[in-house]
Amino acid sequence: MKDKETTKKEDLEQLKNAEKKYQSLIEKRNELNQVAKQFRDERDMLNEKRKELKNDIDKIKKEREKLVAKMKEHKEKRNQYQQQAKELIDAKRKKKGNVIKNLPLRVEEIKADIQMMEYEQETSIMNTRKENKLIDRIKLKRKEFNEAKKQMEKQQLIEVDLSDTDKGITELFQKADKEHEKVQKYYNESQQKHEEYMRLVNEIATLIGEANKKHKKYIETREEAQSNHEKALEMRSKIVTVKKERMQQFQENREILRSQNLKARKELMDNDKLEKVAEQSVEALKGGKKITLSG
Repeated sequence: MKDKETTKKEDLEQLKNAEKKYQSLIEKRNELNQVAKQFRDERDMLNEKRKELKNDIDKIKKEREKLVAKMKEHKEKRNQYQQQAKELIDAKRKKKGNVIKNLPLRVEEIKADIQMMEYEQETSIMNTRKENKLIDRIKLKRKEFNEAKKQMEKQQLIEVDLSDTDKGITELFQKADKEHEKVQKYYNESQQKHEEYMRLVNEIATLIGEANKKHKKYIETREEAQSNHEKALEMRSKIVTVKKERMQQFQENREILRSQNLKARKELMDNDKLEKVAEQSVEALKGGKKITLSG
């Protein structure tokens, strides 16, 4: 059986260990809160950078849209000039009669078709299958052009009184070429803006992913800190309860000791009184007086 002193020492040691555990939980909680704050700050920094990039991307998007609008404007003009040229060619062909007999016009018409298809290939966004079909059509048209050109060289050119028409056709094709140069210019610039736009989109996507990771770590760390906080509160509650119990036991023990001291003092006083009475009685007997027990 353990004596009271040993039990008291063990209880005191357990209380010290509990206080150390409480302090350890508090320190761990504070450390985790600091780490959580760091994750939160990093998350906020990434989100702030994402907002800045979003402003940049909106600006680039507007610039790209303006370039595309200019490209469409000049593309429409180019197509109009080409159509007018083809109409003149058609009018000239009708005046000349049979197309086969008027190979130069046929060559010009084929050339115009090839040019329009090449323009379409250069400035239109299309999938591989569609582009391959267009390339095949261009090849066939070039073959037709070469064959017509060979026939034209063999055949004597028929003089026609359509010099103004020929001049008009040439001028229209020249205007179409100039418009096409502008189309290409704005198309290339818009593509550069598009590439820059996509680069920022990808960068923003990466930032969002990183921010989400930081947020997840922040939540996990904060929850772990909260768990340590709750354990610390629980440990503190136990420590306070134990201390209250120890204080109560101390008060009870002190009260018991005080009662015992009072009782002992009273008994001592009663003994002193009895001894005094006994002495008085002896003296009274000696003097022949009557003995009394009253104080």
